Amino acid sequence: MAEAQRKLDWAKLLNGNRRKPPSAPSPQKGKEQRIPLERDYDRLLFSTPVRRLADKTQVFPLERNDSVRTRLTHSHEVANLARSIGTTLFYNHGEELGLAAIPDAARSVPSLLGAVGLAHDLGNPPFGHQGEDAMQSWITRHSVPKAEDQNSFDIFAGAGLTAAQQRDFEKFEGNAQALRLLTRLQIINDGYGLNMSYAALAALMKYPVPSDKIDKSIQSRKKFNFFQSEAKIVDEVWRNTGLEEGVRHPLTLVMEACDDIAYSVLDLEDAAKKGLISFHDLIASLSHDANDDPQILDIFEQSRKRETEYRQSQLSGAELSDISMQMLRVQAIGLMVNAVTDAFVANRDTIMAGEFHGELLAGSRSEALWKALKGFARKHVYSHRSVIEVELEGHRTIHALMDAFWQAIENRGAEDFVNPRGTKPYDAYVYSRISENYRRAAQMSEMPMRYRELQLMTDMISGMTDSFAVDLCRKLVSLRG
Repeated sequence: MAEAQRKLDWAKLLNGNRRKPPSAPSPQKGKEQRIPLERDYDRLLFSTPVRRLADKTQVFPLERNDSVRTRLTHSHEVANLARSIGTTLFYNHGEELGLAAIPDAARSVPSLLGAVGLAHDLGNPPFGHQGEDAMQSWITRHSVPKAEDQNSFDIFAGAGLTAAQQRDFEKFEGNAQALRLLTRLQIINDGYGLNMSYAALAALMKYPVPSDKIDKSIQSRKKFNFFQSEAKIVDEVWRNTGLEEGVRHPLTLVMEACDDIAYSVLDLEDAAKKGLISFHDLIASLSHDANDDPQILDIFEQSRKRETEYRQSQLSGAELSDISMQMLRVQAIGLMVNAVTDAFVANRDTIMAGEFHGELLAGSRSEALWKALKGFARKHVYSHRSVIEVELEGHRTIHALMDAFWQAIENRGAEDFVNPRGTKPYDAYVYSRISENYRRAAQMSEMPMRYRELQLMTDMISGMTDSFAVDLCRKLVSLRG
């Protein structure tokens, strides 16, 4: 690609500057040896929202088996895969990608990918995607005018919100909440949140559009990644990284692919650990779906061969299943990681022109394997009765909590969010359970009052862990009597 055609610039894309003006270095501190994007990863690792992921659903809500993945272990695995691909991209393809001449790119690229891999699910509410669905359905139910449903809170009545502001809640999105969490809600004393670098905030956005610009036919627009409350921040991020609406950071594509690899393979390993599927079910399905695909056929043949060898070791049935699934996981991840790396290099011109709107795994040599694994999980894991039963409990829990918090917010007795006036004891108690960080963010917000009230509720709900949500719901029900 001629340089004149290149739209994106790695020097801007790896911009380690931050929104908050730098303070004078402390004379007591030694010289900082970490580069800015390494510090991003470290800030995330030690943050409270990352720790909370240990009690948030990956696939199986309220899971008691410690070996089954949570959202935290999933995020660490995505970060690991992404960082590994970043290292390979620089050292094996740095020249052809235009990275070799960028200072510190050997450290910046892997660090940035590790950071966004760790952060990509921070905004997810409790109970995974079912939690998002529950929040959206509550908003839909209570946006109905009271004249049509007396039980509706009629949350948008007389609020004066724009269509885009209203849609932020109707289509509540965990990806947008993650950006809000990092830019507004964490360490809320100056309005900069965790003060991540421009590069990290840009690469975090899988869907760089607002809620009113969703287009399901385009991968980069099928969801949204920022609320109207963060629109000015996103404009600033785009100006400082050379990006714009609808154009993804190139490394976002890698992070997205690693997320796809992780859930398509590792969710199946967890399902086997729980006894929902068996190793033999999986390889039989792969064999049936192979259609002469070389990667699927290779996995099938190698899996059968390894299992025959393992049987000579006098393993128990459980041990045989575990090791067979582990080695299938290793092989499948290895194939897909290599395919994603090669797909990024093959599409580099379109990517750097800001015109690549697909997925790296789609069209890669691992596409058939990826789709076969996802299809098996959809049919035998995500729709399993035991999963759906617990998801329904999560749905009821979130609706009950939103009922309680919305009434407490509406009845706080003043426009002030930090120091509400006296109200009914039950509402006062519920309001007191809202994090001070979230209340202060609502106080500092420049959005319309009803928007701030709704966002205070969604901030609180999405910040909960699974267990906290269940326990708090039970406590509030008992107190209400």
